[in-house]
Amino acid sequence: MLRSIVFITALTACIPCLASWSLETDRSTPDKHGLFEIREEARRFIAQENAKGHERCDVLEPNAKVLVPRCAVPLQAQWTPKSLGRSKPSVMVICATAVPNAVMERWDVPVPVERKSASP
Repeated sequence: MLRSIVFITALTACIPCLASWSLETDRSTPDKHGLFEIREEARRFIAQENAKGHERCDVLEPNAKVLVPRCAVPLQAQWTPKSLGRSKPSVMVICATAVPNAVMERWDVPVPVERKSASP
């Protein structure tokens, strides 16, 4: 019974923390790369692609469950290869060299994009 009360109290205390999380506040730290910065790199890439005039796209939000180590080099971005089997277009944000850690040496995060309809 006491264990249930402690669990419910702890869970209730966590709700405001979870409610205050947003992509805007998920910034990079010395240990992890923030989803905000990952999305911003995807936005830069899409802005360049939109400037070419082939199509118009908007960047959506990366998966909030993604957690990657801090990148030691500047991020890169490219269209996600169709060979990876994604059904919708996305931008792959790539870290070629992560800061030394026990998890991964490099990483890539797909960021979904949405094609805008053509103006009449």
